[in-house]
Amino acid sequence: MADPGFVSGISVLRQRDVARLFVAYLVTYTGTAMAPIALAFGLLEMTGSTRETGIVVAAPTAAGVAVLLVGGAIADRTSRKRVIVLAESLAMAAQLAIAALLLSGTASIPLLTGLMLVNGTAMAFNAPASAGLIVQIAAREELQAVNALLGMARNSALAIGAAVGGVLVATVGAGWTLAIDGLSFGFSALLIATLRPRVQRTPESASMIEDLRAGAREFFSHTWLWVIVAQFSLIVAVHESVFGLMGPAVARETLRGSTDWGTIAAVFGLGTLVGGLLSLRIQPKHPMRTATLLTFTFVLIPAALSVPLPVPVIAAAAFVEGATGNLFAVLWYTTLQKKIPEDMLSRVSAYDHLGSIALAPIGIVVAGVLFEELGARATLWLCVATVLLPTIAAFSVHDVRHMTSAD
Repeated sequence: MADPGFVSGISVLRQRDVARLFVAYLVTYTGTAMAPIALAFGLLEMTGSTRETGIVVAAPTAAGVAVLLVGGAIADRTSRKRVIVLAESLAMAAQLAIAALLLSGTASIPLLTGLMLVNGTAMAFNAPASAGLIVQIAAREELQAVNALLGMARNSALAIGAAVGGVLVATVGAGWTLAIDGLSFGFSALLIATLRPRVQRTPESASMIEDLRAGAREFFSHTWLWVIVAQFSLIVAVHESVFGLMGPAVARETLRGSTDWGTIAAVFGLGTLVGGLLSLRIQPKHPMRTATLLTFTFVLIPAALSVPLPVPVIAAAAFVEGATGNLFAVLWYTTLQKKIPEDMLSRVSAYDHLGSIALAPIGIVVAGVLFEELGARATLWLCVATVLLPTIAAFSVHDVRHMTSAD
């Protein structure tokens, strides 16, 4: 007999807008999963340097740090749907331009860095708007199910996209792989444009500055929120460094290049899909206690790469980390959507994203330098320590351990 938790969770796909958003996630994240593999291997092939590759890989996150707060405020003040459509369209244009440069042989580090800054700006407007749009589509009691299903769409797409991306880079090259990613953004924009969300509640403040101040007050009023965001400023820096730079570099030097790394990234995506299925059932009384315990598993991939262990073992580590990572994400976004007022959700989400990615550009660049100076093993073990120490600190905070899921 089918489990009622899964049946009731999956049943929300019968809703028109949830189904279309689900398909949009499938399409755009399949392309997005190809992009880091294509970009990293394309740059390493072009430059042979993790330092220069790190600069380009870090560029979109740096752009996000610069504009996220403005993006969140605009999303709350105007139309989240319209912001997402424009952001996806801009990302499509930037990614197609990068593909054209690589295919024509005219790419340079300054040009690619500039286009990646454009791409990062687009995604910085997209992320807080997307977090707020979900509450305009799903009923409150359906939020966890919708977050789980969208996570499953995103992560099954990541699994497929990573595997296909590794093969495409090895066969047709980085340029054509990035062109496919660009087209996926365009298709997603068309689907988002057809959604019919509930009327958006907008703030009544006199200025955007006041909107930003109100968002900051709401953000810092929740101890569990700002503590975990501070924790993730370091964890995301490690994750981006490993997946965007060091993993491909280790695969290129000691494994079978993009094919092996694509396999590992694909298994990570499969793990996140399993995590999404589990999140349809899990309803912890203390969601942030559970979520923080899950983050201890985020050391598995850098530890496995540091040896490096055989590809099947690295892939197994990636599977576990993918599953726990998606469980964390569903618990996090559902808690955020339930605890934060709807008219402030994009602004608070912007502070969340900003804090989480603030150190990522620095981390990627530093990782590229340390990789060349200290070697892969020492740099990856530093990554392990950078995950463990802030996670222990976050778990020691009373509000993180004892905040409940009740309103």
